[in-house]
Amino acid sequence: MSERHRARDITLRQMSAKIAEAPAARGRVLVVPDSFKGTHSAVHVADAIGRGLRAAGLEVDLCPAADGGEGTLDALAEALDAERLTVTVTDPLGRPVEASFGMREDLAIVETAAASGLQLVDPAERNAVGSSTAGTGQLIAAVVQAGARTIYLGVGGSATTDGGWGAVRAIRRAGGLRGARLTVLCDVSTPFEEAAEVFAAQKGATQREVKELSIRLHTLAASYPRDPRGLRMGGAAGGLAGGLWAALDAELVRGAPFVLNAIDFNNRLEAAQFVVTGEGKLDSQSLEGKLVSEVARQARAVGVPVYAIVGRHALETGETQSMGISQVIEASTLQEIETAAFAIGAGGHSHHQHASFG
Repeated sequence: MSERHRARDITLRQMSAKIAEAPAARGRVLVVPDSFKGTHSAVHVADAIGRGLRAAGLEVDLCPAADGGEGTLDALAEALDAERLTVTVTDPLGRPVEASFGMREDLAIVETAAASGLQLVDPAERNAVGSSTAGTGQLIAAVVQAGARTIYLGVGGSATTDGGWGAVRAIRRAGGLRGARLTVLCDVSTPFEEAAEVFAAQKGATQREVKELSIRLHTLAASYPRDPRGLRMGGAAGGLAGGLWAALDAELVRGAPFVLNAIDFNNRLEAAQFVVTGEGKLDSQSLEGKLVSEVARQARAVGVPVYAIVGRHALETGETQSMGISQVIEASTLQEIETAAFAIGAGGHSHHQHASFG
């Protein structure tokens, strides 16, 4: 065992001894984390938080969620009792990849990250200009072929900035949507034309490539049946959301409220003493419709405290408190997340603070 892990275990045992002397807290804790992108799924994060809170003597309601990004398929398939199926499509670089989707009767759940996700491309081979959403289009075409009439598409976590052209072309080549309604669950509010400027660098683009991609988005926008420039949320997944709206009349909605509604968050919130949420990085993008900010907004509206465990905290204390978050703890591994949850359950939820277990 490394010195770091040994110290962490000692910390957990010390806190366990302390809480054993305290009266047990009352009320159920609602655990509603997002995934820690590229590291831990929302289910694994929720399980780790649950272990820590239970060790502190608390009852928990595990409610892993998503906002249109990674984990959206997991959250909605569970909530809607959808069957998980798999099909072979192309990844962002055109290579074959097995991608899952959910089906329940004529309703389908598709996740962009499954076919066009950044996690499918090693850092050394990322190609911001050449990456395509064709695989996502193939996934959508597959669920249409399977009989879907309603399609929910989560668009976060993509490796692409192609304005949705790859997906649109793949869907058209397969015969179009054939009357199916496509609802795009967006995790950001960025307009279509700003997609490259805001997100392309995260996908490996150089400054020159960002400019090239921005020009390409403007050119593409002018070629679509309707112009997506200025469209709120149109920049999600490198413009995929706006492209589907412009070419295929897709409806764009905020992913976080949609998913929370599907998993019965409001009713579960009413039974909660407090909420623990989390994500990989808490930063300015978190304020633009990400899950943590939506959880905090809804909880604050009904007077339920919210605490966050995040991989990295990049906001000022005043910003997190204005969101309605009372405490933020940084934790990156599942063991650190469990320890952080124990700290909250052991009494750290009684005051405002920013701590770290990293």
